[in-house]
Amino acid sequence: MRLSLLIATIALVASTLSTAAQERIIKFGHAASSKHIFQQGMEIFAGKVADKTGGKIKIEVLGDRQLGDDKALLEGLQIGTIEGALVSAPTLPLVVGLASFDALQLPFVSPSYEKVAEVLGSDLGDELLATLDEKSMKGVGFIEAGQRHFLSRGDGVKTVADFAGKKTRIVPIPLHKATWEAVGVNPIGMAYGEVYSALETGTIDAVEINLSSIQSESLYESAKKVTLTGHYFWPGVIIFSGATWGSFDDETKAAIAAAGKEATAEAYALAASQEADTVKFLEGKGVEISKLEDIAAMKAKTAPVVETWVAKAPLIAKIKSALQGE
Repeated sequence: MRLSLLIATIALVASTLSTAAQERIIKFGHAASSKHIFQQGMEIFAGKVADKTGGKIKIEVLGDRQLGDDKALLEGLQIGTIEGALVSAPTLPLVVGLASFDALQLPFVSPSYEKVAEVLGSDLGDELLATLDEKSMKGVGFIEAGQRHFLSRGDGVKTVADFAGKKTRIVPIPLHKATWEAVGVNPIGMAYGEVYSALETGTIDAVEINLSSIQSESLYESAKKVTLTGHYFWPGVIIFSGATWGSFDDETKAAIAAAGKEATAEAYALAASQEADTVKFLEGKGVEISKLEDIAAMKAKTAPVVETWVAKAPLIAKIKSALQGE
């Protein structure tokens, strides 16, 4: 009896050790709060990866800039010190020179969450992700943070004329600078993690941002006026380092790629479903939310920027046409 029990115990321990040896944990960083929709989207992706690889690959999601901001994450991905990250698409042109990702921030080009999800889940989305290969990274999908709007301290913005001169935080890429100069603000490049204190101290008057970030970063404590403009969306890109991706066998790569596709579709549906609830939350915190009264004027001011950027790269033009059903 004792011998049988010993054999059974040894077998159980051996099985457990074998299973543990087969499991691999990949640490995935992102620069948003762990309360942000980026965290939720990445948890969707992590669940799908675990399911499709039979538990062989597990994604550990680390938000709150634990592994650094977007710039640090991209640098780490390229040299292999970071295994994986969700990085805001606008930082790819800024940090690694992948201009085609500007297609996702062309002002007033993307009509809906559904359409963006459709395009990013298509061959065009794959073509865009493939541009990461030349930078020693592998992109497998997208997580959406939500349409961008305008958050102000003091007097809010009701018309395009009210934008004039407002010190406004932007991601310091040429496309955003050109867009916001056309609108009439005074654009100020600034790291995402500095926005709260900059609003609190009055270093900036405003920020163009998504509602999910106003909520998760508690920006409503320092600024109480939101103007709904929906000028562009804000995808995060799910990226593995080239070294990490190269360590997977073909079956694992296929499983993760499929997980990325499915997570993209679900993340866009999640972002769309949360907008109304986020508005209610912010209103409960005393935030005044209104629509820009002359949105057509804002579109007219930014139209030349779209024309200029579409001419910069064939893939930008292709994505713009797909988003607008041309």
